[in-house]
Amino acid sequence: MSQQIPNAKFVELTGDDHLPWVGDQDAVLDEIQVFITGERPKPDTTRVLMTILFTDIVESTQLAHDVGDAKWKVLLEKHDDLCKQKIQHFRGKLIKSIGDGIHATFDGPGRGIACAKEIIQGAQALGLRIRAGLHTGECELRGDEIDGVAVNLAARVSALAAPGQVLVTRTVRDLVSGSGITFKDHGVHELKGFPEPWQIFVA
Repeated sequence: MSQQIPNAKFVELTGDDHLPWVGDQDAVLDEIQVFITGERPKPDTTRVLMTILFTDIVESTQLAHDVGDAKWKVLLEKHDDLCKQKIQHFRGKLIKSIGDGIHATFDGPGRGIACAKEIIQGAQALGLRIRAGLHTGECELRGDEIDGVAVNLAARVSALAAPGQVLVTRTVRDLVSGSGITFKDHGVHELKGFPEPWQIFVA
């Protein structure tokens, strides 16, 4: 059959199913798309609901200047170890260390808030002041990275926090209703890149 179709090639796929509408349909459709368009389809990004946490060491540049490079490096290593330990304890995932802070995700907002609070408390013993922000929303998985509006929103919320504060969006507050976590209204804020204001709370 392939010899009778111009520019066609014979492709043998693994599996036991011979009908194109059962089994691994994507493998069949991908080969058809390559033949017709000349390009293999790009994998779809996967969207997942998760809680995003950003933390930041307050006035890190000044602190690094005050203590010197060598001591600052040691402090950062202790900070990173603390964050990794707490994230693992609360079943989160460290996405990346971002210089003087971290970016992590959790499968529940309650664990994200608890983790942020313990990081802040643990960092105090190191002489570091931490601020944190959380939002829960759909994210696009791109390998080990995550992307999307929800990620940007969590970063904006974190930037609003004062030293020792854990700020969350109204979405997070509503999702943990009845958990025993208390919140204080932090007002409605215009966030860069977002057309509508967001109500923020202190956890």
